[in-house]
Amino acid sequence: MLRNLRIKNFKGWKDTGVINLAPITVLFGSNSSGKSSIGQFLVMLKQTVRQSDRKTVLLLNGPQASVDLGSVSDVFYDHKLDEDMEFSYKWDMDAKAELETTGEKEFYDQIEFEGDIKVSDPETRYLEVNAFKYHLYNKEKLQLSVGMRKGTEEKGSRNYILDSDNNFKRIKAGRGGKLTEPVKFYGFSDAALAYYKDSDFLQDLNLYQEDFFSKFYYLGPMRTETKRSYSWSGVNPEGVGDAGENTIAAILSAKKQDKKLRFQNTHYKDFEVIISESLKKMGLIEEYKVERIGDRQEYEVKVRIKGAGRFVGLPDVGFGVSQVLPVIVQLFYVPDNSVIFIEQPEIHLHPNAQALLADVIMDAVNMREDGKDRNVQIIIETHSEHLLRRFQRRISEEKLPASDIQAYFAQNNRQASKLEKLEVDKYGNILNWPEGFFGDMEDDMYHQSMNALSRRMAERDKRDEQ
Repeated sequence: MLRNLRIKNFKGWKDTGVINLAPITVLFGSNSSGKSSIGQFLVMLKQTVRQSDRKTVLLLNGPQASVDLGSVSDVFYDHKLDEDMEFSYKWDMDAKAELETTGEKEFYDQIEFEGDIKVSDPETRYLEVNAFKYHLYNKEKLQLSVGMRKGTEEKGSRNYILDSDNNFKRIKAGRGGKLTEPVKFYGFSDAALAYYKDSDFLQDLNLYQEDFFSKFYYLGPMRTETKRSYSWSGVNPEGVGDAGENTIAAILSAKKQDKKLRFQNTHYKDFEVIISESLKKMGLIEEYKVERIGDRQEYEVKVRIKGAGRFVGLPDVGFGVSQVLPVIVQLFYVPDNSVIFIEQPEIHLHPNAQALLADVIMDAVNMREDGKDRNVQIIIETHSEHLLRRFQRRISEEKLPASDIQAYFAQNNRQASKLEKLEVDKYGNILNWPEGFFGDMEDDMYHQSMNALSRRMAERDKRDEQ
């Protein structure tokens, strides 16, 4: 699970401050307040990790990019290329790691990563790593810090040195401790392993970083339109895709793998049953099924809505069903220890369905698979008051521990974006409602009532005059 995140000098953020994350984290805010940029930052790191070029520090756009972040100037706060982009994040490892760091085996269960990226040349706008560092923890206690940082500046030089509180011994003299440039934004160069004793574990840190982002999933706000039929060749997609384009393939893959999940205090059920029950819980459908079309490798999705006697194609039901289906499939399809970032999961849903979606999200967090907790973490960027109100209600009912949710409100008043943490007590009360959080419903109701009363009185006076 991602424990915290901090971003400096990225897009609209001068400094987010430390964002503490929970199993469910909800980001609210007005349009252009910067809340989407938080997810885009994590997606940028993931697409950088996944791309093939080891020398690309940050992948901003291109065929391998999930999000197009524009030019180098676009990703730096206020387009200031003379200030470094800095960031840090801390995550729990899937299992305690055993690393041999100084000839003895050490154990770690958390990693914190710090990165510092700068523009080395304002004209070419070449990005380079100024520094990065890993902090290794065991039971919340810091055990070791190690990274790379830029060495003494020399004309045309890109030399780095190993930066650690551990006294690594060199294998052989020479080169003055200088190393070649890092791999992307996070990786120790091969030279670090070649020049120092007891440094083999550095490659493991590269792999742990890559493993973390292999289980980070993003679903954007604009999901693909439904089709009459879907082709599937039998491959198993990692997730539903950035726009939900692999949703039906994920459903079929889960069926092929005989994927089963269990709600708390219930028996295991087939993946398709879980999806169907979730849609039914939200009042969207009664049943759905995915059927093969003849002998072809094509499939169609059939849905039966409440009160209907027959199934119809997915494009023939409300748009909200097709838009929320990728959300629900993603929640239950991803492997254990995954982090999911979803933008506007409530889009095109009516208010009651938005509230019920909060219950489905809680189900996804509390699900078990293969006899163990899935430990899935969900980060949501949303405008939905109904979603938040349902979470508050579940806290008050003691069905959702207050510690299992974090909520933030992003604002941008023509200056740097600002993120305010919402304080939620154990009864579900928000103790620090920001001004203009969801508009002022009570004020609208008061003025509507007063205006209605004033008009009735005027109409009565007019009748009396007649």
